Amino acid sequence: MTSTAPKKLPPLPVLRAIERVRDALGTLHRKLVPGHIALLELQIAGFLSQAISAAAELGIADELAEGPRTPAKLAGALGIDEGGLRRLMRLLVSYGVFAQRRDGSYELTRIGDALRSDAEVTLRDLSRFFGSPYHRNHWTHLTDAVRTGEAVGQALDGASFFEYAAVNREVGELFDNAMTSVSTLAIEPLLAAYDFGRFGTLIDVGGGRGSLLTEILGRYPAAQGIVFDLPNVVDDLTADLEAAGLGQRCTVESGSFFEEVPQGGDVYLLKHIVHDWSDTHAEQILRTVRAAMRPTSTLLLLELVLPDHQRPHPGKFIDLEMLVNTEGGHERTEAEFRALLARSGFTLVRTVETAAPDCVLEAVPR
Repeated sequence: MTSTAPKKLPPLPVLRAIERVRDALGTLHRKLVPGHIALLELQIAGFLSQAISAAAELGIADELAEGPRTPAKLAGALGIDEGGLRRLMRLLVSYGVFAQRRDGSYELTRIGDALRSDAEVTLRDLSRFFGSPYHRNHWTHLTDAVRTGEAVGQALDGASFFEYAAVNREVGELFDNAMTSVSTLAIEPLLAAYDFGRFGTLIDVGGGRGSLLTEILGRYPAAQGIVFDLPNVVDDLTADLEAAGLGQRCTVESGSFFEEVPQGGDVYLLKHIVHDWSDTHAEQILRTVRAAMRPTSTLLLLELVLPDHQRPHPGKFIDLEMLVNTEGGHERTEAEFRALLARSGFTLVRTVETAAPDCVLEAVPR
């Protein structure tokens, strides 16, 4: 596979400075308006999220990718009510998701472009998943999850999320596609922040459809890799790797990371795996990986790391997602990761920030 040219990302200090300014302006706004107004603004943000999900489900961005459309032509192409479309777009235009020209036609913006199904970095399926009846129903029971400290899946569905998604493939496939979107968001910042050039064989544990490893191997032609995941996840993945020109450099193995993972890798990647599990289960996964590693191997966890500050951070949202939908999964601070790794036979060497919310936690066997 031919390596793609790295995208130019702003320097990390610049991004962090912008985040601090943004957070400060948000805090100032909330302090200047009456408390009940600030609370109301926060509360109705959920309406905006659902409106974006509706736009994703309807395929509005895909239609506008062909060029500006009048409300009548857009509604006709989508097979929906023009009045309902106008009302949805009025809200989304006001937040810059779409734009409305002087002639009344709608067009894409750089924000709405990410809702295209064929965008280089698409969030369409992620938006559809967050707005799906399944996900909304679970979040309706956030109060129960907070009260009990337990996920709501068993009470609502009779199964944990992963068990339910494995059987109900409409939900499972939507979730898988949504997680591929999240993976795409993290890949470029990861490659910009971390040098994989010193590793010969990379093993992506829980690697899904291999999007991360495919991109890494494309950037590092001398490297080889193994994608490891459950049999139903990696089914037919070998054909995809061959089509991508990686048939000679990347293989596929299947199994459970609770039992055994491929041996002998120079580096073991676990992206967004550990946060899905309780400390007990996470330690079991890490010990399985530790047993397969050589003394000179390296472990890389790509995860959100909860900050010590009290400003907004994506990890604080996802932590509640873990509470609602996983059996004991949660986001962790760097200190909590350090302790978890130590109990599992690792020493945390360093934490590397990326331009995305994710960090790279680099650890070695003890």
